[in-house]
Amino acid sequence: MLTKALEHKGKVLITVIVVLCFGLIRNFENQLFYDPFLVYFEADFDVLPFPQVDNFKLFAGLLFRYALNTALSLVLIYALFRDIEVLKFTTFLYVFFLVLLLAAFFIILEFYPNASWLLFYVRRFIIQPIFVLLFIPAFYYQQQNLKK
Repeated sequence: MLTKALEHKGKVLITVIVVLCFGLIRNFENQLFYDPFLVYFEADFDVLPFPQVDNFKLFAGLLFRYALNTALSLVLIYALFRDIEVLKFTTFLYVFFLVLLLAAFFIILEFYPNASWLLFYVRRFIIQPIFVLLFIPAFYYQQQNLKK
């Protein structure tokens, strides 16, 4: 197993660096992004009204965070699979989900003030690199099936 790891030391190094960058984004989220929901969702948010937000700053912060996570995810996926078609498809998926999730986020925020749990999960997909955790096994599975 160590021999295999040494054969793929570039992939391992890039993976470690990307995971560390994800950790840094998470660690410094309060300093890097305007997001009053960071504090809101730490409280008993089910009974609290949504906090007052500056929609433009919130949108910009969410977009910036999603872009950082997407860029790191694309680097990781390319490093692992070395396939430009997979990278193009993943980029398309990230853009598609960005439009879908941001639209859902702001619709919930403006029109569904009692949907705090729904907003919590939609926001979670925007601010966390969850998609990369779904895409890597899916692409690996597809890659293995193509080899058969």
